[in-house]
Formats: sequence, structure tokens, C-alpha cells
Amino acid sequence: MKHTGALLAIFLTLTACSQGSSPDNPYAPGVKKSGEAVDGLIVGNRLMAAGEYDLALDAFTRAALTHGMSSDVLAGLGTANLGLGRLGQAEDLLRQALEKDERSPEIWNNLGVVLIEQGKNSEAEQFFRRAYALDNGESDSIRDNLRLALAKTEDSAYGEVQEQDYKLVRRGSSDFVIRKLP
Repeated sequence: MKHTGALLAIFLTLTACSQGSSPDNPYAPGVKKSGEAVDGLIVGNRLMAAGEYDLALDAFTRAALTHGMSSDVLAGLGTANLGLGRLGQAEDLLRQALEKDERSPEIWNNLGVVLIEQGKNSEAEQFFRRAYALDNGESDSIRDNLRLALAKTEDSAYGEVQEQDYKLVRRGSSDFVIRKLP
């Protein structure tokens, strides 16, 4: 009798799972095979905003199948690698993105963040300056990054080496800013 009750419960559960989506059905709907897929760039940017860099990397890779290796795809891949702490890969991908689109302040900014994280302060300063100019000075995060790069460049020119604690903070869909830890 115990086995019959368990089998009945399993059967009812499976039957409920196979039914379509309705307001009374507590289960998630199945895959709609006739539906259109969401663009991989949109999915990647949403995942980046959620801090899911591994999944964003996968989404940008899928986007490359439909868009090719465009500047948006390369910038997305580079920014996802930046979020994962893979600075060498991020730098390569962001430099490739700049070769395709030199007018994007976000790419210049993110490459500057990569360079400052690697300790290349004077080169990062130049990238932040370019991003700031392309953005017409409208982005607070780019201005803050430029200020930090200028301060680090001035500090590194003279004086002893000082241990400084900074944190990479995500602002917006594809901008990063460097903040000093309290």
C-alpha cells in the first residue's frame, strides 16, 4: 500500500509538470520552441550587471556567432574577463575592440582600469584622458578614474612605495570605477 501511494504521488507530480503554463500551475513553463532567442549582447550585458561574469562570457561568446567579432562583442568579452580578474585576456580583447571602434569611451575607460590594475599608471592615465574627451566629460566614473590615475602617477614619480588598497567597483552596464577602500 505504501508503494502505491508513492507511485501515485510521483505520477501526479509528473502529470502536473507536463501540463502547460496556467495561473493555477505552480511549475515553470517549458521551453517555447517557436520563440525567438534574445540577442547574446543583451543577455551578456544583463549578466554583467548582475555580476555573473562567467555566464556573461558565455553569452558574449554566443553573440559572436551572430554578430561576428564586432567591437561590442570584443568589449563585452574583455569586460567580462576584467570582472573575472583575468587582466591579460581583458587587455588583449579590449585592445582588439579599440582597433575596431576608437570612438567608444567605455572601451577606453575599461582598458584604463585594466592598465591601472596592472600598475601601468601613466599609460592608464592616457586611456582615461581619451575616454574623458570622447565622453565630453559627462561620466562621473571616467572623471573619477582619471583623477585616480593622475594621483597615482604623481605619487609614483617621487617618494617611497606605499601600499594602497583599492577596489574595482562596477557602475552602469559596462563601466568600472576604482575606489579607495576606507
